[in-house]
Order: sequence, then C-alpha cells, then structure tokens
Amino acid sequence: MITSPPIRLFVDAHVLDQEFQGTRTFIREIYRVLAGNEKLQLYFAANDTENLKKYFPPQDNIRYLRYKSRSSLVRLGWEIPAMLRKNDIDYAHFQYITPLFWRRGYIVTIHDVIFSEYPDEFSRAYRIAKKFLYGRSARMADILTTVSAYSERSIRNFLGVPAEKPIHIVPNGVSPKFSAPYDAGQSKAYIAERYGVCNAILYVSRIEPRKNHVFLLKAFLELELYKRGYYLVLLGHQSIRIPELDALVAGLPPEISRFVFMSDRVGDADLLEFYRAAEVFVYPSRAEGFGIPPLEAAALRIPVICSNTSGMEQFGFFGEYHIDPYDLDLLKTKLIKLVEQPPSAGELASISDLVRHRYSWEGAAVALFESIIFADKIKRS
Repeated sequence: MITSPPIRLFVDAHVLDQEFQGTRTFIREIYRVLAGNEKLQLYFAANDTENLKKYFPPQDNIRYLRYKSRSSLVRLGWEIPAMLRKNDIDYAHFQYITPLFWRRGYIVTIHDVIFSEYPDEFSRAYRIAKKFLYGRSARMADILTTVSAYSERSIRNFLGVPAEKPIHIVPNGVSPKFSAPYDAGQSKAYIAERYGVCNAILYVSRIEPRKNHVFLLKAFLELELYKRGYYLVLLGHQSIRIPELDALVAGLPPEISRFVFMSDRVGDADLLEFYRAAEVFVYPSRAEGFGIPPLEAAALRIPVICSNTSGMEQFGFFGEYHIDPYDLDLLKTKLIKLVEQPPSAGELASISDLVRHRYSWEGAAVALFESIIFADKIKRS
C-alpha cells in the first residue's frame, strides 16, 4: 500500500511573540489540536522559538523556525519566502497578510474587516492600508478562511471577494482549560494576594476605541461600585491610544483610582486565574469579527454581559445580558442587577454547557484540515 507523504504546512506564528489578542488564541488553540495529526508536518515560525515549544511541545511532526528580524517588512519580504523555499513547503498559513511575493499554497485567515464596517473607529490612513493589504491577501489566497458567517458576508462585501471563490468558515472555540474544574475561592485568594484585587468586574481585550473601555469605566464610576468594594479590571495591551480614557483615569482621586486595575503584563496562567476569580465579566466592544473572551468566561460559569453587535450577534444565549453597546443606562441596569442578583448556578451551568458544545477548537481544526485536504486533492488531480 502506497501512503502519501505528510503535507508540509508552514505556520506564521509571530503573533505568539506579541500581546494577548484573538489571533494569538486562534493560532495557539487550532494548532494545539492539529499537532496531533500525523498527516501534517508542521513548521512553526516566530522570533522566540523557546516560547513556541511551550505551546507546541517537540514531537516528530513539528519543526521550529526562527525569524531573525522583528520587522514585518523583512519577515514578509525576505525571511518567509526563503523559509518556504528551503523547506519545500506545500501550504503556508497567514493571518490577514501574506508575504510580498506570491506563490502557490497560501492559506489566509481574515478574521474581520471591522475597519470598513465601522470607519469612524479608525483613521483614514489605517483604513486605506488595511483594505489594500487584506484585499491583496484575499486575492492571493488559495484557501481563504474566516471565523464566522458574519465575517464572511463582510469580507465579500468590503473586499470584493467574488461569489465563486469559497470562503471557508473556521470558527473560533473555547480552550479545554476553561472547562476544567477549579476552586473559585482559591483563585480569588490568589488574585487578591498577588494583585491586590477582589470582587473583580473583568474585561479582557486590547485597548482601542471600538473596544468601548470608556463606556464600561463610566458605568462603573456612575454606579459607584467601588463603594461596594468592587474593582474594575481591564487587561490588555493598548493598541490605539484613547485620550478620553487616559484623561478619565488620570483624573480619578486616589481613593477611587485604586479600584481600577489596568495591566498588559499578565501571563496566560494568571489570566486564567483572573477569569476564575471574576464576579462579572463584561464585554462591551462595539465591533468584533467574533469575540472569544465572553465565551471563555461563560464556559467558566462566570456571569457575562456581552454586546449584541457585529460578530457577537450570534451570542443570543446571553439573553437579557446580550445588550446594545451604545446604551450606557442599559449597561448600568444590567451590571447592578448582576451584582445584586447573580444568576443561579443552574443558569450559569446551562450557558456553559451550550458554549462548550457549540464552540470547539477540535471542530475548528477539522474544518481547517478539511479545507486543506480539499485544495490538495484539486492540486494533485
């Protein structure tokens, strides 16, 4: 019996060198599953190869490639093309942007085109650059994927992808670590001792205008939740400066500002502990291609308030806490209700079960692998 050699799949994993964001989770989790697929020979490339080994432990079908430069221009213009040639790569997977030079076998995942859907949230220069780069990548892709039906519609609309070109939906999922048993009391004690935070109202996201941090901070302050001993915890890297947020935080008196905890230096292990220790998780972002964090919190049976716009429109199971991210009074009403009348354990368990069954990285990995196998059969026919 003649068996086909494994498909040599290159993964641009430079995002694992960077701060927390959705694409980082996507790469980490989907290839955690695909690493066990013996039909794939995986080549992970990043600046920090030791860090890669923590996510994808050494085994026979995994290779690590190191970028020498941290410049995206150098990476896309020279380093990646050289790596693809040297290792005789069959397919190469990129997030949003491909190398400068075209070759066969590009897999491109475009998670969203939020900059076109919500132009007021981004500068004109940013919109022009992203539309050009994403549109170019979509045209060059042999396999084009996205994370939701919502994003598929937007990509076709704003990037002009023709109907005859398939866009494979490879949905985001929730890591198994968010389903593992845990002791909430231990997590709360750990976060209180290490960070001085208790009774946390948590938001995990990059900081940029569309993420709506000002909105949440105003709700927290106007409800005077600090007087009840609650802390507002904002975890994430500032990608785009928000002068209004900076001014609001800087203007808080010390007796209030100590109840607002912001950090972009929380590692993965402690991030999980913050989730587990949270009293409420709030995700007021105005625009997302998908939105993983509220699902992660829900899987942990944490009460969640989540926006109902853009890619998050699919999260109707949050019920009355699936809200308009432009309505500050509504957010305040729902937030105080969760503080004073938390959902029952049964209600939280029901949402957790639904999320864990509907959003699986195993399912996403299968969807990506099948798209590769389909393209490979066409190429070899």
